[in-house]
Amino acid sequence: MNRNTTLPSLLIVDDDSLIREALQLSLADEFDVRVAENRARAIGLLREIPERPQLALVDLGLPPTPHRPEEGFHLIAELLAHAPDIKILVLSGQDEESNARHARTLGACDFIAKPCTPEKIRKLLRNALLIQRSEQKYRGSEEATLGIVGHSPAIRAMRSQIALYAATPFPVLIEGESGSGKELVAAALRDLGPNSKAPYVVLNCAAISPNLLESALFGHSKGAFTGANAAQTGFFEDAGNGTLFLDEIGELPLELQAKLLRVLENGEYQRVGESAMRRSSARIIAATNRDLRGEVRAGRFRTDLYHRLSVFTIQVPPLRDMGADKMLLLNHFRNFYAAQSGNAPFSLDAAAIQAWERYSFPGNTRELRNIIIRLATKYPGQAVGTAQLEAELDLQLFTANGPVSGAANDPCRLARDTLLQQPNFSLDKLLQEQGGYYIDAALELAGGNVSEAAKLLGLHRTTLYSRMEALQKHKAAHHAAGEQ
Repeated sequence: MNRNTTLPSLLIVDDDSLIREALQLSLADEFDVRVAENRARAIGLLREIPERPQLALVDLGLPPTPHRPEEGFHLIAELLAHAPDIKILVLSGQDEESNARHARTLGACDFIAKPCTPEKIRKLLRNALLIQRSEQKYRGSEEATLGIVGHSPAIRAMRSQIALYAATPFPVLIEGESGSGKELVAAALRDLGPNSKAPYVVLNCAAISPNLLESALFGHSKGAFTGANAAQTGFFEDAGNGTLFLDEIGELPLELQAKLLRVLENGEYQRVGESAMRRSSARIIAATNRDLRGEVRAGRFRTDLYHRLSVFTIQVPPLRDMGADKMLLLNHFRNFYAAQSGNAPFSLDAAAIQAWERYSFPGNTRELRNIIIRLATKYPGQAVGTAQLEAELDLQLFTANGPVSGAANDPCRLARDTLLQQPNFSLDKLLQEQGGYYIDAALELAGGNVSEAAKLLGLHRTTLYSRMEALQKHKAAHHAAGEQ
């Protein structure tokens, strides 16, 4: 299939072949469309194509659990790990408000309930593309130097570390939760360093298939493997004497970790298929949202490589620990997106400001920015109240991925935050929903055998049948209430 690579790239992920084909046909005149039927194929496509897609339409209900949203949630997080700038729109028949909110918390731009006309989808994709281009233009401007907004003690301490470490040639490891802005810290280290005009090369270790990572890092010779029709430089060679930023370093396979360690120790590496030794003088900056110390203890990350990478370590604070910076970021992004759209900025009333300050922003700055984009679109020049604001917030305590506030080691704080933020909280509903996740998981592991699933759950078979029946009644009642 011939592709028009001048068009914006769009990835569509849906398990319904009719929907995939219809969307591809209706959008192909304006977008370079690729389609996938499940999460694994979507990630495979991302690793195969040379350029990251700019946009994605993602169905939440994907195999092997098309009746639940977990696969879609996982895919949103993985897409953003592979392509941090991608704009994701969730197109789903699972229209529960809690699913919509959590999809946005994970980083999706918006949630579109099926059925939806192609023209509406086209309009939303165009808007997302305009926002993306505005953000990219801003990041490339002088005004965005450092690009780090905030005056909290955590941000001031981080700025001091950046200024101190930028002047050194040693590796820096940047740690922080998803959406916290690790890539901004890496760019600031380069911009403030002595080689700010030298090449700055970024490799997302999660975005490339493991069997292609070695070639991507070190290059290859002609004929080194099937499809290697010409010699190719790698990221180390492309970086020259500049900076190589290795994002998602925790995804690097063990066999490649030893080769990266050799470059860090003596600057030596080899192209795939060559015996000649080459040398690199690039400075290495790495980032991860994983606990690398835990990965070392589990045997998934080399101890010696961890110590080499973490000569200096910068911890990017989560937004919930940044106090009044939540309001600074609100003003910063609100004014930015109002200026881009030409509309008057929205405002928050007193009660909404309190709700904003209380909210823990589990998706960090990425989530905050997406909330502001939606408010700016829906309420230009208007005062936003608590009800309007909370419609955009994820006020659930737990999801399939665990606690959403990020304070996984403080369950009491999780409960306290949720009771404050969710006025209609129901413990019975929470326990029932969580029980449903475990029942589904056990049935999946047991291949649908109820007796085996009951053993996994520590229940008698008849007890499991009773709970499955109660769960079905709960879902039916919830669905009926939603239709009223």
